[in-house]
Amino acid sequence: MPNFICTACGMQYSESAQPPAHCVICDEERQYVPPRGQTWTTLEALRGSHTNTFLEYETGIIGIGSVPAFAIGQRALLLRTGHGNVLWDCVATLDAATVTLIKGLGGIDAIAISHPHFYTTMVEWARAFGARIHLHAADKQWIMRNDPAIALWDGETASLWDGVTLVRCGGHFEGGTVMHWAHGAGGRGLVCAGDILTVTTDRKWLSFMRSYPNFIPLSVRTVEHIGAALAPFAFDTIYGHYFDRVIAKDAKAVVQASVARYVAAVEGKRGYA
Repeated sequence: MPNFICTACGMQYSESAQPPAHCVICDEERQYVPPRGQTWTTLEALRGSHTNTFLEYETGIIGIGSVPAFAIGQRALLLRTGHGNVLWDCVATLDAATVTLIKGLGGIDAIAISHPHFYTTMVEWARAFGARIHLHAADKQWIMRNDPAIALWDGETASLWDGVTLVRCGGHFEGGTVMHWAHGAGGRGLVCAGDILTVTTDRKWLSFMRSYPNFIPLSVRTVEHIGAALAPFAFDTIYGHYFDRVIAKDAKAVVQASVARYVAAVEGKRGYA
């Protein structure tokens, strides 16, 4: 039986003879069911209609994204660290060319995902590369396809190995996670943020939301917590969830300034009505 994939969010479900009656992820306020209604596909069908494209940002960091864009349209990142390769976030399309290319780069040792909207076909990726999937336990209710490869972690931080740390920021989802790589960005440190911290269109600021399609903001307390969660870490670069959403330098100062700007706007200070 097939594992059906929601075309609106990219979530892959457990095997079933028929598509699910609805997508649990899209029915929730942080996502949406398109006006056309709920539709489904499979990985086999995606392999006939989509491929992946790759972009090397710097040595050891490669972006991976579906062409044409599928579902939410995010791109994943392959980080080649000194202790192993990490797939950060996930895209639904996984074809033979992608597997061959990544195996040529050393495979994938661990998969870490920021939040449920980007779980997609994570189980397919884990099985293709023999990797463990690291998800925050606070979001376990949103796992639509269980598998022994999934390892839940709890608390505020978790180390994959030396220099690579998962940080629970919360916000967009209760278990919303970013990943800090201390040796990335030429040793200055980097953060892979998904859209837990959203890089804005001008790539000069960050913003924070509970629901992006439904424009539901986060509270001041929650956004201040995000800033506090990242305060102990040194980093110069932030990678967002689209190919072009990268803050290349002074990213820690951008986090601090963006939290302050968000709080001022929500509280109506400094010229904000």
